[in-house]
Amino acid sequence: MQIQDLPYPDPGVPDARSGPRFLWWLGRNQLTGQLKSLAWGLLHFLSVSLLPFCVGHAVQAVVDRSGGRLAAAGGLMALCGAGIAVGDTFLHRAAVTNWITAAARVQQLLARHAAHLGSALTRRVAAGEVVAVSTGDVEKIGWFVEAVSRFTAAALTVVLVCAGLVVYQPALGVVLAVGLPLLAIAVLPLLPRATRRADVQREKAGRATELASDTVAGLRVLRGIGGEELFLDRYRRASQEVRHAAVRSARMWSLIAAIQVLLPGLLLIAVVWYGVHLVRQGRIGVGDLVTVYSTVTVLAYPLHHVEEIAMAYSFSRPSARRAARVLSLERATDAAGTHTAGATPHGDLYDPASGLLAPAGLLTAVVCGDPDAAGRLADRLGGHSAEPGPSVLLGGVPLDDLPLAGARTAVLVQDKDPVLLSGSLRALLDVPRSGAVTAEDALAAAQCEDVLAALLQGSPSAAEPLDARLTERGRSLSGGQRQRLALARSLVTDPEVLVLDEPTSAVDSHTEARIAQGVRRLRAGRTTVVFTSSPLLLDRADRVVLVHEGSVAAVGVHRKLLREEPRYRAVVTRETEEDTAARGALRGDDVVDGLRHIEETA
Repeated sequence: MQIQDLPYPDPGVPDARSGPRFLWWLGRNQLTGQLKSLAWGLLHFLSVSLLPFCVGHAVQAVVDRSGGRLAAAGGLMALCGAGIAVGDTFLHRAAVTNWITAAARVQQLLARHAAHLGSALTRRVAAGEVVAVSTGDVEKIGWFVEAVSRFTAAALTVVLVCAGLVVYQPALGVVLAVGLPLLAIAVLPLLPRATRRADVQREKAGRATELASDTVAGLRVLRGIGGEELFLDRYRRASQEVRHAAVRSARMWSLIAAIQVLLPGLLLIAVVWYGVHLVRQGRIGVGDLVTVYSTVTVLAYPLHHVEEIAMAYSFSRPSARRAARVLSLERATDAAGTHTAGATPHGDLYDPASGLLAPAGLLTAVVCGDPDAAGRLADRLGGHSAEPGPSVLLGGVPLDDLPLAGARTAVLVQDKDPVLLSGSLRALLDVPRSGAVTAEDALAAAQCEDVLAALLQGSPSAAEPLDARLTERGRSLSGGQRQRLALARSLVTDPEVLVLDEPTSAVDSHTEARIAQGVRRLRAGRTTVVFTSSPLLLDRADRVVLVHEGSVAAVGVHRKLLREEPRYRAVVTRETEEDTAARGALRGDDVVDGLRHIEETA
């Protein structure tokens, strides 16, 4: 796999049972790239390790006054130099390719799984953790995957060189064969503590990222209530905790690095002392001593990869654990796809858990006093729920028996806080659709005339409204304008069932009345479920359902429920018990007539 071939046609099915298993799965799926990196690494490290042999032969040739042997040593040094250059170049190329392709695979897996889970993801995993996994964690996972092959090449080089030295010069070779493995394992007792400190650092960094994400998302509200300094102080404290954890982690890694400098130095001193003793006894030549001395010096280079692989694993293990946790999440009951492929069911939408029934072809309004419970119920109607329970039925067919794509096509759920992506308005409305509803009709039903004017004003080069540009998340628009564009996007898809969660909570009453009329007209003959407490929308519904404490408590039309159902009236009119007593003989019809007057004057 080359970088230019990204993204993968299919990133595969990951082994998400644990972090180490996930890392092993990634490495196994890049076996060709790992072998390339291993081959170039061996060429590079062996070429570096053979230089001392060439230098030693050159020195001994000078001592023996042998010009032929000196020329041969020079030729070998030139070959080693070429091997170092070629090996290092292609090793770096292969390593970077492995790093980027591994990171890209993880990002594809996360993106695919996020689309699979939908809104259930952020209810089960903190938004800050999702951000941390898809950014910094991806890089650390890629680092470990590519470092494995370089470490393997370095370890094999050390083993081969030690074996060669034992054969070439047994007296000093045995010392190195025993000393070098001890150097490699000397830092192992420190690794668990370093790993724990790295885990603490990553955990605190994830919390700080989550806090920053929540603060940015609620910045407008914070400014309105004067809470900016409060959250800024919280982030300062979280940031300082991350800094302290990073310093403690860096201290441990600096100790490991110091040991890896100190111990090879002590080994070098021991080898030189013993080698000089052997030279004075005449057991080895000066060139042999230079060879062994240079070998010890050069082998410190591949030995540094022991420290790197330990550090890479320590940082990537918690990252892989978080990624595996996200990738292991499943919907409450993942679609088995037992329904006939390509057949979209028709009929009533029914939720056995709450008893909610939305008859086919009607506009059903749902009133729920708990906004969070309403959001969960809306997700369950679309098959996005992360909670266990019986499946929602569409035309008698469980949504969990539909393929995921079929369930998403049959039932579309618009979240309470829909996201608008940057780009042109035409691209925003370029979504899978039935073709029965045009973009112009959807925009008109959602009352987007002023939104189009605002977008045209901000995009002077746009030839027509659909070519106007949207900024990131529609930040240049008001909350009500963004809400109406999201509603238009949902309407243009024209799904079999459309579920809207508070689609007009940020618009004024006059616009809301026109939207209620437009949605009813455009969705005539199609099943629509609206979660709302707005009297203007409720009065336009064919059927109103009151959900109290997770179950259907009353069913009827708006005016009747307003007169006869106190719990319904309390949610819709926001009245307290004192308000109820003060209201006295005020009839529900009077309230409705007042709301009707607002609609007529709109």
